[in-house]
Amino acid sequence: MLKLLRHGVIAILALLPLVSQAAPSAHDVIQQTTTTLLSDLEANRDKYRSSPEAFYESLNNILGPVVDAEGISRSIMTVRYSRSASPEQMARFQENFKRSLMQFYGNALLEYNNQGIRVLPEGPSDGPDRTSVGMEVKGNNGAVYPVQYSMVKQGNEWKVRNVIINGLNLGKLFRDQFAQAMQENGNDLDKTINNWAGTVAKAKDSPEAQKAKVGS
Repeated sequence: MLKLLRHGVIAILALLPLVSQAAPSAHDVIQQTTTTLLSDLEANRDKYRSSPEAFYESLNNILGPVVDAEGISRSIMTVRYSRSASPEQMARFQENFKRSLMQFYGNALLEYNNQGIRVLPEGPSDGPDRTSVGMEVKGNNGAVYPVQYSMVKQGNEWKVRNVIINGLNLGKLFRDQFAQAMQENGNDLDKTINNWAGTVAKAKDSPEAQKAKVGS
């Protein structure tokens, strides 16, 4: 009996590392990333306000690993344009997109002043590799604004594929802006990719974005 117990304890101890290394859920990814992001912002707010570039770099370090930049980039470009894009063009657009996303997201975050953020329980799953996680953000005006993250599972990791902020679907907004930019640039893919930061700046000031802006 003692021998069996001893072997049982050894087996349990052997399994502990596997349990502790279990991949975080989609909810955990959003919660942990949010906590890290807000802690970093609180500690460096003054520095970031005087040096936005430092803030964008920090955002990229924190958000980059949990954002499916490749998947979002292809979705924005759509099959119509991505199928004719070279690997170099796709890589360049992905980098430009990531930078513009950090600027879009970062400018809003700098106005956040610990009013209150709550990550909601994981939403209904759309299969084993897709789910959504909600968040509630309180503005300075006391109103509560909903945020929803669409998540995809890649290997054992959950990553953000899209974000809806107070009714504004960022994926759709950027997709529409990309199509419009291609039209304005005479379907010149390189020009559209190189000028993407300006396109996002326009998107940020669009009527749709202003309607969905979280109140301060």
